[in-house]
Amino acid sequence: MTTTFEQYVNLADEKIGAVAIYATDDFFADKSRLISSAQPVFKEDLYDDNGKWMDGWESRRKREEGYDYCIVRLGFAGTIKGLDIDTSFFTGNYPPSASVDACYSLDGDPTEATEWQEILPSQSLQGDSHHEHTVDNEQVFTHVRLNIYPDGGVARLRVYGLPSVDWDKTAADVEVDLAALENGGRALACSDEHFGKKANILRPGRGENMGDGWETARRRTPGNDWVIVALGHPGTVNKVAVDTAHFKGNFPDSCSIQAAYVQGGTDDQVATQSLFWRELLPSQKLAADSIHEFSDQVNDIGPITHVRLNIFPDGGISRLRLFGFKQQA
Repeated sequence: MTTTFEQYVNLADEKIGAVAIYATDDFFADKSRLISSAQPVFKEDLYDDNGKWMDGWESRRKREEGYDYCIVRLGFAGTIKGLDIDTSFFTGNYPPSASVDACYSLDGDPTEATEWQEILPSQSLQGDSHHEHTVDNEQVFTHVRLNIYPDGGVARLRVYGLPSVDWDKTAADVEVDLAALENGGRALACSDEHFGKKANILRPGRGENMGDGWETARRRTPGNDWVIVALGHPGTVNKVAVDTAHFKGNFPDSCSIQAAYVQGGTDDQVATQSLFWRELLPSQKLAADSIHEFSDQVNDIGPITHVRLNIFPDGGISRLRLFGFKQQA
């Protein structure tokens, strides 16, 4: 599914450390599934001791006053731009409505004394559907609480936003990965992501498998595939790492990187600008299932804000790292 919030990070992704820490009830389906990075599935004949197995979070039928809720600790503290409450495959057992609260509790998980702020008022839900909502709030949050009225099941909760990074704490002479997700890097656009999402290349650590990377369909027309990444902070890049972990019969033959200091424009049209960006890394051959590090080959083009990774002609990569130094104010 293509979401309205593709240019943002899913802060509630288990792959970046998000955890469903508490649910009032998860009798039918464990709360941990609510933040699974995988797309929900339906298994026709699968049952467990409590009933039908469902890929999501599902509470039992409520027989008293009140409603159910689940608290999620976000992978990174950040500002929230959008939400997707996904009821895929929940048809006769989805909640009629839901709302979302958030809080800032950096030193630990929320307590009964924690003050929550409503970021999404109660919204009607439909079965087997995505419910996307924009959030207009610039505060930084660490936790969200999904409230369902009164009970039922939700397949996934996606919390799209931007990690909060205090760049003042990073000295100008400290080398950092300017594209890392935890440093605010974002994958904005790509030519194709048939087999693997572009945002995966900025995740922490090495990829777990081919699905934990960016992979395009087999190209049957002239040209090449590409992905555009916005750095977490303007800076100079002096070392590049391209990791093809797990890609063995489908890694790109080669890659190159263009870059620019972008001023103005919007995220959804930056691809047009990228046609004329300067060469940061000339074309380099790639190999299967390997980390490729380039430093001497990187051109000194000064501070940049965005890069375009070109892969020739197609294929998959697991991670992209852009090491350098932040631009001084």
